[in-house]
Amino acid sequence: MLHVGTAPGGFEGEGFPVRRAFAGIPYQLIDGTFVHRDSHGGGGVITDGDTQWMTAGSGLLHIEAPPEALVVSGGLFHGLQLWVNLPKKDKMMPPRYQDIGSGKVALLTSSDGGALLRLIAGSVDGHEGPGITHTPITMLHVSLNPGAELTLPWRADFNGLAYALAGRGTAGAEHRPFRTGQTVVFGSGDALTLKADASQESRSPNFEVVLLGGRPIREPMKHYGPFVMNTHAELAQAFEDFQAGRLGTVPADAA
Repeated sequence: MLHVGTAPGGFEGEGFPVRRAFAGIPYQLIDGTFVHRDSHGGGGVITDGDTQWMTAGSGLLHIEAPPEALVVSGGLFHGLQLWVNLPKKDKMMPPRYQDIGSGKVALLTSSDGGALLRLIAGSVDGHEGPGITHTPITMLHVSLNPGAELTLPWRADFNGLAYALAGRGTAGAEHRPFRTGQTVVFGSGDALTLKADASQESRSPNFEVVLLGGRPIREPMKHYGPFVMNTHAELAQAFEDFQAGRLGTVPADAA
């Protein structure tokens, strides 16, 4: 185990509270309804257990917002947004949108039935998730019953992160405690271990964790605002493209 950190909070977009799960670490969705639209024609409604996977590539504009009826009624939305960097060779590829409904994810269980795994992208123990990624990664949502322990085989060339969506438990063979809003960075190895505390929070009966990791790109990375490139010159070009309207408009022109 290398690190356990607490995600700083804030507000974004139209005022929804956001936790930056991986902020400060050295170099989708759970409940509610969200509407996505982008300037490349991608979009749709994502609801309980659904995932949208958008590859920005050469650039596009997009917006996600809860539907008006949900805002008016005061309903809740709980989701996770993950930004995955692209290697330099793929930075300018055409944008792509994938709609991964909850029924498309690979559902797995531990041998004792104490853990339910929803494999969104990548592979675990010979099972494949539906998400198509250009950076080799694995991402899954794990629900652990109180007191349950899970050890998963993990690619030794991948890094490994765990973010607690709800509840409390431990990570690693040394059982390092972590809880809602905290992120674990695993050390090297070919397996990841999680264990749920026997007693959980009243708002969540299980320990809910997102597990993810990937093969490090090991390229220079420069970012500013929503743009992630390899050099300052590329960042400047991205801003120029945006200001010149080359990324299109939202919603996409049907013509």
